[in-house]
Amino acid sequence: MRLIQNMSTIAEYPTSECPSGRVIKIAVIGGSGVGKTALVVRFLTRRFIGDYERNAGNLYSRDIQIDNEQVAIQVQDTPGIHVTANGPGCTDHVTRSIQWADAIVLVYSVTDQRSFDLIGPLHQLVARAHADRASVLPVILLANKADLLHVRRVDAQQGPLLASALGCSFYEVSASEDYSQVHGAFHRLCRDLAKQPPAAGALPSASSTATSAGSEKRRSPLIPRPKSPNMQDLKRRFKQALSAKVRTVTSV
Repeated sequence: MRLIQNMSTIAEYPTSECPSGRVIKIAVIGGSGVGKTALVVRFLTRRFIGDYERNAGNLYSRDIQIDNEQVAIQVQDTPGIHVTANGPGCTDHVTRSIQWADAIVLVYSVTDQRSFDLIGPLHQLVARAHADRASVLPVILLANKADLLHVRRVDAQQGPLLASALGCSFYEVSASEDYSQVHGAFHRLCRDLAKQPPAAGALPSASSTATSAGSEKRRSPLIPRPKSPNMQDLKRRFKQALSAKVRTVTSV
């Protein structure tokens, strides 16, 4: 796993480092203290670290195998979102992360009812940010800290019901106790994304551009160059004028 940066802007992964040239971009969004960083690190490294510094918006990268193909993934961990009188208090970084991502992971903690109540407004925010997309942005809902049954505040049935209403997949996981649950949720999302064709607006790579240019050069001699209608008209007029001059000289 590589930490690309810890800053307010998002850098693109260098696709030249990935043999397939395919990059999957995932943004993890949720309230403060729900375990977003723990989930990301658990998925990418298998490790669980119980204590983290306040998240400033780290971007992580890793190459993984999906159906025998190596794919580069970027996971954007975002600062915690707080509820304000006007709705979710999203920073510019969170907004850019949502617009940048190919998929969104919404996270709440089963020990925090407010983090669960935040999911609906966050889903609306994601939908508005990608309203102009031709395809639906994949979104999954993760309920974290499932191991903390003694302090549970969100009923086990609320998560699946909300996910069904939002039209997204649901997973209840524990970043601290079960790597397989966390890995399964993220890996299925990555697999679904890998099956999708690249965005229509994506720019071609330098190699594909060069190959295309080479093909055009090889094909060009086989295609006759069309004659300009104006040039043909000029030739026709020149021949008519020349013939008229010859006839005038002969008659004299």
